[in-house]
Amino acid sequence: MSQQTQWHSTEVPAVSNIILHAFDWTYQDIAEQAELIASLGYRSVLVSPAMKSLRLPSGTQWWQRYQPQDYRLIDNPLGDTIDFTRMVSCLAEFNIWVYVDVVFNHMANESDIRADLEFPNQWDREDYARDPKKYEPLTLFGDLSQPLFSESDFVEAFGIENWNDKWEVQNGRISGGPHDPGLPTLSDNEHVVAQQKAYLKALKQIGVKGFRIDAAKHMTLEHLNKVWDEEITKDVHIFGEIITDGGATKEEYETFLNPYLQGTTLGAYDFPLFNSLYQALENKGSFKSLIDPYCYGMALSPLRAITFAITHDIPNNGVFKDLVMSESNEWLAYAYLFCREGGIPLVYSELETSGIKNKQNQPRWKDEWKSARMTQLMSFHNEMYGQEQRLVEASDEHLVFSRGESGLVALNKSDHNIEVNVAVRSDVVWLENTSNHYYAPQQGNLRFFIPANSYMLFSR
Repeated sequence: MSQQTQWHSTEVPAVSNIILHAFDWTYQDIAEQAELIASLGYRSVLVSPAMKSLRLPSGTQWWQRYQPQDYRLIDNPLGDTIDFTRMVSCLAEFNIWVYVDVVFNHMANESDIRADLEFPNQWDREDYARDPKKYEPLTLFGDLSQPLFSESDFVEAFGIENWNDKWEVQNGRISGGPHDPGLPTLSDNEHVVAQQKAYLKALKQIGVKGFRIDAAKHMTLEHLNKVWDEEITKDVHIFGEIITDGGATKEEYETFLNPYLQGTTLGAYDFPLFNSLYQALENKGSFKSLIDPYCYGMALSPLRAITFAITHDIPNNGVFKDLVMSESNEWLAYAYLFCREGGIPLVYSELETSGIKNKQNQPRWKDEWKSARMTQLMSFHNEMYGQEQRLVEASDEHLVFSRGESGLVALNKSDHNIEVNVAVRSDVVWLENTSNHYYAPQQGNLRFFIPANSYMLFSR
């Protein structure tokens, strides 16, 4: 199956796709779970940045994976090039595509140990030279005896202060404040672009089928289009991370996301739809806003959208932690995303990175990805894929829509049961999947009660 057909046309892909975000999982752990991942209904796995980043005997924080030291080999706490290649092969055996999180905006902040901007630093290059038997098998491309980047490959160093100023955001350094030198921002010169494309080609050669562009908001359109050209985008699925606080008319959307959508053919995280969901579920908004959010600029095009109820930045970054939904609302969000027409759902999984617990005092997102509830939603999504969505009824507190002639979805965010009556064919019995109960219409009317803070999934 060609992903050129899948991701770079105006036609609906022939098969559904659900992405498991195996955030900060080791490559070995992912390989060991390959058969289970496939059996549950996932089509793709998104893995954390596969580059060289800091290793310490005591371990490192997750964000160190987002501070590259070298593109030319994979060597980080999640594994090395050999582990990564083995993982891709294991997943391919079960027809699972591997997507890689790519960090091209900046390199690692190593200002605490040196003042220059050669990457990798001299100690790492000396380590390469001392142990060629270790590093030669890990090399993806290039000459490890030479720096990947030097001073001339970076833009002028200054920290971002105004996060709504496009030029400042796309030229300044991401930093933790005035006393933090920040992450050295790469230019889009010929050498930088050539190294970035060489890295992508090497991963494609291994078998990678997709890329998430980290911090795409901080990269100029010129840089993005130089790297993600026709050769690189052929047969792969690419989407950018551009965090916004809403959809059309919002300043962040108009400044960063809309120009990206207009200036590239790439996909993107659907932050406008996430914001619509969050407002409807957490801020006492109306479910009527979810009837057709794309029509009002509150969701991305169905063919370009990666939809989600949570991403890794939300629970792991203090700036976004307020966007973590309650458990019941997150399940309602997942139900809406899996059951609606359009977009590719992404399921977030972490081990214990954020430290957030669920009601059972267990790591909240450690096992959710393989729970019976998630599996059921994925099964319904795959079963209804390609069938038209039609509104049945909606209020501020509930939403009911059909999928073709064979599916019916009902969501209720209120604290009380809501009665629904739907006109259907009299000769068809409906299975409600969450309860495994059958409902027979009476005189052409299907009557049921949506439980409080819950959802129902009917199929014929």
